[in-house]
Amino acid sequence: MRCKKIVLVALALVAAASLFAGCGNQSNSASQEKKEITVGVTPGASEQIMDLVTKEAAKEGLTVHVKTFSDYVTPDQALASGDIDLNSFQHKPFLDAFNEKNGTHLVSIGQTYLAPLGLYSHKYKTVGDIPDGATIAIPNDPSNGGRALLLLQKQGWITLTKGKEPTKVTVQDIVDNPKHLHIIELEAAQLPRSLDDTAASVINAGYAISAGLNSQKDGIAVEDNTSPYVNIIAAREADKDNPAYKKFVKAFQSQAVKDYIDKEFAGVLVPAW
Repeated sequence: MRCKKIVLVALALVAAASLFAGCGNQSNSASQEKKEITVGVTPGASEQIMDLVTKEAAKEGLTVHVKTFSDYVTPDQALASGDIDLNSFQHKPFLDAFNEKNGTHLVSIGQTYLAPLGLYSHKYKTVGDIPDGATIAIPNDPSNGGRALLLLQKQGWITLTKGKEPTKVTVQDIVDNPKHLHIIELEAAQLPRSLDDTAASVINAGYAISAGLNSQKDGIAVEDNTSPYVNIIAAREADKDNPAYKKFVKAFQSQAVKDYIDKEFAGVLVPAW
C-alpha cells in the first residue's frame, strides 16, 4: 500500500513538472520577437518609399508586408483594430485628432519626413493672380483642413480666430475674408481632380506627387520648414516597445532611405531624422 502511495506521488510530481514546463514554453513562444509585420500606407510617395524600407528591414531579418489604403481614415481604423501592426502616412496632429474623435490610443514611435502642403492651380501662375471671389478647395479632414487655412492666412487672404489649436481650426474660424473667397472642403484624394473646377486647391504632398505635381515647381504657395507637421510611424500604445517595431523604425531611418528621399523627392519631401 505504501509503495502504491509513493508511485502516485511520483506521478503527480512528474505531471506538475510537465505542466510548468509547458507553461514555460508558452511564455517563451509569446515573447519571441515577431519576424513579420504588416504596415499600412497611402498611395504615392508613402508607398514608393516603403518599397525601399522593406528591403532595408529584410537585411535585419524582418519581413514587412505593405497594405495600401486609398484614404486617410481607414489606416488608423485598421491599426486600432489590430488588422495591421503599424502605419506610415500621417503627421502627429492628424493622429491626435483621430485619437480624440475615436477614443483610440495610437502613438508615434518615430519620425519620417515632412511633406509640405502646397497650393496649386491650373489657371493661375502666382498667388497675386488669384481673383476676388475665387473658389479655393481644401482638405476636409480636421488637421489638414486647419493646416490649409493657415496657409491661406499666410497669403493674406483670410484672418482666423487667434489662439486656437491648428487641428481644431475650421472654416467657421474665418473672421475676415477680404477677397470674398469661396472655400470648399473635399476629400484629400479628390483635390488633384478639383483643379479643373477651382481657381486653386490646397493639396497634401502624397496626393500631389501621385498626380505628378511638384510643390517646388508647381506650387504657387508652399509650407516652409517651420511647419510642425512632420510625418510619423504609428503603433498601438500597448505595442510601442515591440522589438520588431523598433527594428522597422531603424530601417526607415537608415541612411539608404534618407539618400533615396533626397534624390527622388528633392525639396518635395524632407527627411526628419
